[in-house]
Amino acid sequence: MYRFGETVSVVFWTDTWRPESFFDKVKKNRQNGMHTLCLLDIKVKEQSLENLIKGRKIYEPPRYMSVNQAAQQLLEIVQNQRIRGEEPAVTEETLCVGLARVGAEDQKIAAGTLQQMCTVDLGGPLHSLIITGGSLHPLEMEMLSLFSVPENSSESQSTDGL
Repeated sequence: MYRFGETVSVVFWTDTWRPESFFDKVKKNRQNGMHTLCLLDIKVKEQSLENLIKGRKIYEPPRYMSVNQAAQQLLEIVQNQRIRGEEPAVTEETLCVGLARVGAEDQKIAAGTLQQMCTVDLGGPLHSLIITGGSLHPLEMEMLSLFSVPENSSESQSTDGL
């Protein structure tokens, strides 16, 4: 925990709402050499706008953001920053760690680039993502190597937890 900065939440985007403000915290964390824990959105007991307006108690099916979805949104933010002429705090090659069902018998952990996180399959929910803070301690690198996503594999893999 000593190497973690502020935690951020990554929310599901809609056609009209695509917030990027949390990315400032990621940038600050990386500037300070700190990792960022990204908590990924969950939508449980949500109503559609139409049902909400009409006062109907009809709920949408639950949705859980995956590491893949979060990574794709993060890559879009990186591209948007480049278009605006900003230097992105994170790139496609930034080392990340995808986590699923931590603490459960079927937990999954995968370490790879942000680009690789777009295709890695960690199975069902709940997922989290860690964006590393840049330079890693050799012990951190050794540990992450146990969970590396193969670079030459066209099919994504993840490793079972500890």
